Amino acid sequence: MTTQSNPGNADPLELEKFSELAHRWWDPDSEFKPLHDINPLRLDWIDRTTRLAGKRVLDVGCGGGILAESMATRGAEVTGIDLSEKALSVARLHLLETGNKAEYRLQSAEDHALERPGHYDIVTCMEMLEHVPDPASTVAACSALVRPGGTVFFSTLNRNAKSWLFAIVGAEYVLRLLPRGTHEYDKLIKPSELARYARTAALREAELLGMSYNPFTKIYSLGRDTGVNYLMRCVRDE
Repeated sequence: MTTQSNPGNADPLELEKFSELAHRWWDPDSEFKPLHDINPLRLDWIDRTTRLAGKRVLDVGCGGGILAESMATRGAEVTGIDLSEKALSVARLHLLETGNKAEYRLQSAEDHALERPGHYDIVTCMEMLEHVPDPASTVAACSALVRPGGTVFFSTLNRNAKSWLFAIVGAEYVLRLLPRGTHEYDKLIKPSELARYARTAALREAELLGMSYNPFTKIYSLGRDTGVNYLMRCVRDE
């Protein structure tokens, strides 16, 4: 099903950038290799803390469906929304190839919140907030979409000298893990800022984790270091 949306809280250049790469979304050796590499970590974390089976789940900014489809394989009833029709087409095609089930819609989080307020047990918004003009608006929409007592998961990049060195210079220019220009430093978000957005939106921070990459072993891991990549689990106030 496709629903048209007014992409008010979206950067056209960001949409174009990811749309041009959409056909490579499911290639584990493409520009999206980091997403494939970190997906088992974030999937296990989400499943461990919420037990995905039987839950209604929304993936905001689902792109080509890597996380959304993997949550469906854990027994969740998954809806994915994005503003890139090309990415959603790739996600739908991959469902046909695998036989998995998910619903994908061309819609912003804000518009979807007007249509399905409090509908979901779990909302995920991963690697997206640093790409929108108004991240607080997206956080508020995620809160509106989850039921009271439900869980919202965010992941994004910290804004500091370390993240500039490792996530932008290191990952994009030295190691070439990501295409150059993937991230803009000024759009990165400090954990304190994300926590403030969450509190304003009636979300309570329940867990904060860091994600690190070892360039020698080429392995990602979760831990306490939130200096670069971090993940935040929030609970909607009852």
